[in-house]
Amino acid sequence: MTKTESMHLDALIERAKKVTMTAEQATAQRRSFAYGNSAFENPAITMRMVEEEGDRLGL
Repeated sequence: MTKTESMHLDALIERAKKVTMTAEQATAQRRSFAYGNSAFENPAITMRMVEEEGDRLGL
């Protein structure tokens, strides 16, 4: 990585630190994480299944 790229990345990281997610964004991220990890272990798991369970559990 060049010095310019490193500086650009550092600036992006600083901007990201100031971002506040909405409740909807946090829910979407949590479900995406759950899907990604679950589907990796079990390809039969779908995003729809994760959404339904999230709704059922109130998450």
